Amino acid sequence: MAEKWKDRLTDQLCKAILVLETEEEVYRFLEDIATIGEIRALAQRLEVARLLSEGYTYPQIAQQTGASTATISRVKKFLEYGADGYKIVLDRLKEKNQ
Repeated sequence: MAEKWKDRLTDQLCKAILVLETEEEVYRFLEDIATIGEIRALAQRLEVARLLSEGYTYPQIAQQTGASTATISRVKKFLEYGADGYKIVLDRLKEKNQ
């Protein structure tokens, strides 16, 4: 994990997310801390990651999500070479939905 961006404030943010207990609490926190556009961009990236992991093509993903090819490419890069954050979340979501 890249240590350059980690500091006391990002530690606090991570801890804040971890104390949330329900989906409603997460919605309320996200609404207070980020713009609707920022939240939608994060949600779009997660969906792009899910579709990439399921083998969808760039054109299919762009059509389904409205994401640009630059966004799709960036997400793919992090799926392949990142800190495995997408993988952890997608695996756990898949387990929870089974």
